[in-house]
Formats: sequence, C-alpha cells, structure tokens
Amino acid sequence: MRSLPTGSVEDSSSALFPVGRRGPYPGRTLPVGGLRMAQAYSHQPVLVDEVSELLAAVPPGVVIDGTVGGAGHARALLERRDDVVVLGLDRDPAAVEAASEALAGFGRRAIVRRARFSAMAVAFAAAQAEGALRSRDPVTGVLLDLGVSSHQLDTSDRGFSYRTEGPLDMRMGPDDTETAAEYLARVDEATLASLLVANGEGRFGRSIARSILAASPTSTAELAAAVERAVPAASRRHGHVASRTFQALRVAVNRELEELAEALAAARSLLVAGGRLVVISYHSGEDALVKSTLRDAATGGCECPPQLPCGCGAVPTMRLVTRGSHKATPAEVAQNPRSRSARLRAAEQLEEPTP
Repeated sequence: MRSLPTGSVEDSSSALFPVGRRGPYPGRTLPVGGLRMAQAYSHQPVLVDEVSELLAAVPPGVVIDGTVGGAGHARALLERRDDVVVLGLDRDPAAVEAASEALAGFGRRAIVRRARFSAMAVAFAAAQAEGALRSRDPVTGVLLDLGVSSHQLDTSDRGFSYRTEGPLDMRMGPDDTETAAEYLARVDEATLASLLVANGEGRFGRSIARSILAASPTSTAELAAAVERAVPAASRRHGHVASRTFQALRVAVNRELEELAEALAAARSLLVAGGRLVVISYHSGEDALVKSTLRDAATGGCECPPQLPCGCGAVPTMRLVTRGSHKATPAEVAQNPRSRSARLRAAEQLEEPTP
C-alpha cells in the first residue's frame, strides 16, 4: 500500500495519468535498519472503502497485501474481517518497519515480511513453513497498490525527488542492485530516449537523453538541471519539467512493469475459487497491463468476434468484478488530491472453468 503526504511534494504514484499534483503530509518518525529516518511515514490509503468492500466478499483465509506500506488498507481490512489473516509484503525496510508497528495490535492475524510482490508465492510458502500461517489456509485475496510511497519521495537520500538534493538512487529497496546513477552510466542514448518517449516526453526525449548522458549526473539536482537545459522554457508543460524523466528512470531502475507482470501471474496462481485480485494503478502503462491481464483471464484469451459465440475453446479463469476502472469520489479527491490519479480494477477467481 502506498501512503500519501500533505506537503509540497510530487505525486507518490508511478508516472501518474495527470502529472505534477501536490498534496498534504502528516507525520511521525521511525527507526529503520538502525537509522533514524528524517521524514515521517504517513499512511493515508487511497480508495480504502472500495478496497475493503471488494475484499469483504472473499472467503475466510489469507489476504496478501503485496505493497503494505504504512498498512492503511491492511488495518481497515483486519478491523472489518476477523476471519482473515493479512500477509503484508514490501521491498522497502522502512515500510516493513512502519507496517509492523501499525499492525502489532492484531497479533498473529497480521504478518509483515520484506519481499517483492513478484515473490509473493515464495513469501507465502515461507510463512507457512515457519508456522506463521497454517498450511490449510487458502489465499482468498491479493491487493496491489502500485507506485512509490510519499516516504520514499520525502526522504532526500533515497533520490526519488527532483525537489530535494540527494544522491541519484531511486531504488525502492535500498539494497537492490543498481541505482539510477549506475543505470545512466551504462545506458546508451537511443535506449534512454526510447524510455523517455514511452513515458511521455514526446519530441524532447532525444534531446533530454543527450543532455543527461553528457552531464553524467550523480545527484537529483544534476539530473533535474540536465533536463531543464534540454527543454525550452516556452515548451514546458504544467508542473516540473523533470517530473516525467524522474518517473521514467524510477520505473526502469525498479523494473516496475516486469515486477507487476510477475506479481499478477503469481496472484492468479495462488488465489482459490471466490478469491479476489484488487489492483490500484496510477500510471497508464501499469493500468494497461492490469486491464489486459484481467481481460485475458476473464475471456480465457478468446479472440473470436465479440458478436459470435466462442469457437476457439478459450476457458475463462476469472470474472471481472469492476466494470472498467473505479476512480475516487469527488469527496475523496477534495480531501486527498492524489487519489485523483488512482484507477482500481478487480477480478474474482472462478469456481469452475466456464466453457
């Protein structure tokens, strides 16, 4: 789950549908890995009522929150359901620390582990092997709230934000292999330009890529300055000129779309009949991947003309619970502007394959 701030910071999601919105920031400070984090870990969950309602219908069992963050969604579900156990996963040790503290009062019904959501099957099996979960407990729900957390944005030495000076890191897990600076040191201009264009930089993708590689940035300020030099002032859109470049690099460094594809496959393999997969996306690329994955599961990959009965033998494995994507209400957007970008989709595992 991703937490949302209240100060003047860029969006906490990954390459949002609308870019450059700001929002507010509450606070507390947590020790992480023996270090005191300078910024507070906030946890204002997006679409919490909608997520709770969708997961209220699943059978008793284990709900995997693959991006537990500050545990806002997990807490709401545990308060609503006394017959489920939440296995909360996050690749960021700061989130694991925050979620463990937030869910401590639920005892054995809340298990928090540091893991990528793409490895949820391994984490689930490990929790069973160590006795934290019973071997007979089925997975009846999976929640993925995608994007980068406000805590990551607001911690300058994580290198996610163009608004504060810091090392050009951008790793969601601080011990992941490659930093953004290291990625830029090895990538070629054509590959970087293609990445930027795919993430919305359009006709300036090539010039931005050239400027970045010429500068060899190692800090957020150097990267932002390189982007500014490449884009004429008259051509700059609303918001910071470097916002899409920072988002594109973060997505590449953390392999976000690849991780999401693996996580969706893992979720589908774990869910029992009647279990539900709920995903909140913030980036058009993320949402397109979620939409196509759930559509293929609901149609069995059928490619027959929609006006004709299926003749290709496709076997659906899920049914769509939401028609299209669900968005935040005007009231939630007014209270939390960042929820404007959220897109929620959900599907339910079928009891029997539908011919």
